[in-house]
Amino acid sequence: MKFLRVLFGLLLLMTALLSNENLNKKQLAYIVSDMSIPFWQIMSSGVKSSAESLGYEVAIYSSNNDSKTEIENTVKALKNKVDGIIVSPTNSLACVTILRLAKNASIPVVISDIGTDGGEYVSYISSNNLEGAYDIGKVLTKAMINKNLQDGKVGIIAIPQQRANGKARTAGFMKALDEAGIKSADIKQQVTFSYEETYEYSKELINNYPDLKAIWLQGSDKYKGALDAIKDSGKKNEILLITFDAELEFLDLIPKGILVGSAMQQPYLMGQESVKVMDLHLNGKEVQKNIQLPILAVSSENIEEMLPIIRKNVLGIEK
Repeated sequence: MKFLRVLFGLLLLMTALLSNENLNKKQLAYIVSDMSIPFWQIMSSGVKSSAESLGYEVAIYSSNNDSKTEIENTVKALKNKVDGIIVSPTNSLACVTILRLAKNASIPVVISDIGTDGGEYVSYISSNNLEGAYDIGKVLTKAMINKNLQDGKVGIIAIPQQRANGKARTAGFMKALDEAGIKSADIKQQVTFSYEETYEYSKELINNYPDLKAIWLQGSDKYKGALDAIKDSGKKNEILLITFDAELEFLDLIPKGILVGSAMQQPYLMGQESVKVMDLHLNGKEVQKNIQLPILAVSSENIEEMLPIIRKNVLGIEK
């Protein structure tokens, strides 16, 4: 009986110690554009990975690509008195409001991707969208010239151009086209980021531009919409598709030539770095205001040698 009382007392003590440990853990909030998109899922995994290793608890708030929900999520995080916020905003303009609310609550913010049109923040972790888009543009122009398609036009299905990263992607890509003397067709801006939208935009480009020879999709997860539109239009093997970011299937599609290539950001690494920077700041250390990570211009020529980096930093596959 005495043994049971001692054992019970030890269990109570351990429970109390664990509770105090959890109470003492610093809290972070990750406010993310849309967790239904694989890119953000991978970045979220990177955030959670670093948070766990550095002893933080992190709450994930998905804004479902809606600015109203995003503000509601920000208010929730602030009411929970988190120690820091990491944000991947729906767009650069919306980020200004988030930063203002956080400043009023004296909560530091690290921005991971997308960017902001103004406001105060600790650090901005981004990809070099301008250079990455330029590099993947060169991959496409090389492929078009090799296939004697350089007299045709290139259509663009873009992320919103009010985003800082969207503007940079378009500018870098257009520079590559201009240098090769290849003309662009129309640019369609995504709103819903759905399969249906990608399919319809691709069909419109194909129907409106008989000399269309390539489509650049400034995202990755709805690539099937573009491929299906090309196939349904009877243009398979006549219109090239190149993308931005990556899906696991790309490890198979790029070597087969179904995709010419993709400019792959490193979302897992970006998520990890965002938490590391926040941790430095919360511990009174000086941090870089702007940190740009390289984008990998992946094609059939280099995918095999880049595979280890792609699997971990791009797709978030640790093992």
